[in-house]
Amino acid sequence: MVLERLKLDRLMQVRRVRRDKRWARGEAGVTLIETLVACVILTIGSLSMIGLVIGSIATNNRNRVDSVQTMLAESILEQIHSTFNGNGTSALTDCSGTHWEIDTTIPNTGSVGAQLLGGAIDYSQTSPPSGYHMTYVVRTPCSTSGVVEGTYDVRWHLDKIGASNTYLITVSAKLQNYSDGTRALALPVTLRFMAGT
Repeated sequence: MVLERLKLDRLMQVRRVRRDKRWARGEAGVTLIETLVACVILTIGSLSMIGLVIGSIATNNRNRVDSVQTMLAESILEQIHSTFNGNGTSALTDCSGTHWEIDTTIPNTGSVGAQLLGGAIDYSQTSPPSGYHMTYVVRTPCSTSGVVEGTYDVRWHLDKIGASNTYLITVSAKLQNYSDGTRALALPVTLRFMAGT
């Protein structure tokens, strides 16, 4: 009886081992499939992260261009406004050493300066009036030997409002040739300001 019991136990152990081996073989296949699925998910996640990084770089570049355009438009606006408040000439010198005169002649009636299109500067005008536009070059560092970072088309327009000495100053700046390898479009920056004497 003890001997039979030992044989029966031994037979049950063999059956359990065989069953466990079959079960282990089934798990090995599931583990391989799980690994492949995990690799596919990781690859898709990595590729989408690359897209986010590229988008972030393009946005950073567009923000840099917007900042420079805004700075140039504000500089011109301040030069014109300071001439309204005092006497003297207005001028800016760009990083290439080009001296740009800013015409701040106040019109007696009507308007003067670069052409407007719906309240914004019209960049389709091929030759804006002299003294009301400049092609400002930005270099890093800001010297004639620096690397050109961009060339900006800056234009301005003055409108006399009614019979009073109130004027609407419109200044706009736009990066020229912006399609050279950049991935995001930066629209021109337009600033408008009311001033009076």
